[in-house]
Amino acid sequence: MVAQQLNIDNISNNLSNVNTTGFKKSKAEFQDLLYQTIRTAGTSAAQGALVPVEIQIGYGTRVVATQRIFDQGQVTATNNTLDLAVENEGINGDGFFRISLPDGTTTAYTRDGAFKLSSEGAMVTSDGFSLDPPVTIPEGSVSVSVSADGSIEVSQAGETQATGVGQIQLTKFINPAGLRSIGRNLFLETEASGPPIDGDPNSDGFGRISQGFLELSNVDVVEELVNMIMAQRTYEVNARAIRTSDEMMRETNNIVN
Repeated sequence: MVAQQLNIDNISNNLSNVNTTGFKKSKAEFQDLLYQTIRTAGTSAAQGALVPVEIQIGYGTRVVATQRIFDQGQVTATNNTLDLAVENEGINGDGFFRISLPDGTTTAYTRDGAFKLSSEGAMVTSDGFSLDPPVTIPEGSVSVSVSADGSIEVSQAGETQATGVGQIQLTKFINPAGLRSIGRNLFLETEASGPPIDGDPNSDGFGRISQGFLELSNVDVVEELVNMIMAQRTYEVNARAIRTSDEMMRETNNIVN
């Protein structure tokens, strides 16, 4: 029952983030617990025959992991100049945007490409965290263009040619499921994720940049509702099993008394 409660909590978190940009759903994984062995397989039975199977009673289950699923969510058009999505044609883009946290020493990673401009013209997240490497849009720019390979150009009033102002780099990991989520659509590197691998968009499986698009959550509402119903029914059946066991023990005690 405790395991199913944790399962419901995980499903609830997935559903609550169905509209979170770049959110990656997770699933609870279970493992059976210890067993009481009443009779061991291979022991001698009547007339020297060997017992072919054991008699074991299990003691339930537990949650051993919440696996983060990094399948790409639906990419939708927003027509916002600073909205960027990482995507590939045919396969999922593995690249993350690099974000500098306020302490100046920690780098976080995100699939949320809903960038804004700070008062100094820097490209930042909705929380004001800077893109890494930093990109600053000059004051007076009339248009901003981000190409599939991450190069950023701006056009100034009265100028006929665009000027390059920065280059977006992406990061991927051997085991992205090993990343640690810290909220705010951000992940941190861990030993399980492996070291970050940096590269340019549109090369080596990093994914290409699509300007004016955002990657939505990869949560499937119908799938989560089905999982929730299954978890609820499992919880109810386990509660019924406990009540039945108590009733059987009570009947036994009544017979003895």
